[in-house]
Amino acid sequence: MSRQSPRPSVPYPRAVLLAEVLAFVKSASACPGVLRIALVGSLATDKPVPKDADVLVTLEDGIELGPLARAGRRLKGKAGSINLGADIFLCRSDGRYIGRICGFRECHPRAACHARHCGGRDHLCDDLDILTLSSDLTLAPPLVLWPRLERRTVLPDDVERLLVAPLAKEG
Repeated sequence: MSRQSPRPSVPYPRAVLLAEVLAFVKSASACPGVLRIALVGSLATDKPVPKDADVLVTLEDGIELGPLARAGRRLKGKAGSINLGADIFLCRSDGRYIGRICGFRECHPRAACHARHCGGRDHLCDDLDILTLSSDLTLAPPLVLWPRLERRTVLPDDVERLLVAPLAKEG
């Protein structure tokens, strides 16, 4: 059985997702221990209806993830309000992928969780058996949004207009 494509509740979901990624960058960049924020996945391409917004956050080792998790839940919530999703992928400064921000507000072991160590580190979903990002992607993502803009690919016009331009004005 094949999965159906997501059906967003708005006619142009890319604009909504890009606006929410911009808000996430502003919030997450103020979190202690965040070293870099990048856009990865289909939103960085010209795919008309991406299923989600994918953001890669590079972290200092051992930081407390609570503030970043709050920013991530806001992004996920706004994306969910238009029937789409968001993932906040996490990696260390050496590029090693460590997992995603957990979608739950409170951390404790859950039977339905696919993380290797559910509840072992607050707000970390280390579901590495389900998903692992390559070091090629974590070390050289297509678009670094913060602390300085870096493009590694040709970006769609809406990404340039709705995400890159506002960040360039601030930076």
